[in-house]
Amino acid sequence: MARYTNLFVSVLPANNLREYLPVVLQSCGLHLVYQDGDYMMAKERPGMVTFSQLATVEILIGSTEEIEPVSESTASTVNLVVKNEELPLKANNHCHRVFQQVNQALESTAS
Repeated sequence: MARYTNLFVSVLPANNLREYLPVVLQSCGLHLVYQDGDYMMAKERPGMVTFSQLATVEILIGSTEEIEPVSESTASTVNLVVKNEELPLKANNHCHRVFQQVNQALESTAS
């Protein structure tokens, strides 16, 4: 199973980030399957790759209040996980390409 993760800090507050993330995921060709508060799950639609290569994206939004004292503009942490059932036999596999695409889109939006 291929699995790629990233944790970064966003300058946007968590409320604003929750509004932008579904749009960002859709722009990457992903379908939002589940959304509940600070957690989102999106999947690729079947048809372009085999079922074992279909990527699942999970995003967990946190706040930096645990790290820093509460300030006027509290930043958010974004924990990104992209995974699929494909064995990562090559460094440049489908899951890694989806991870790079989503990661770049999130970093440009969250900055």
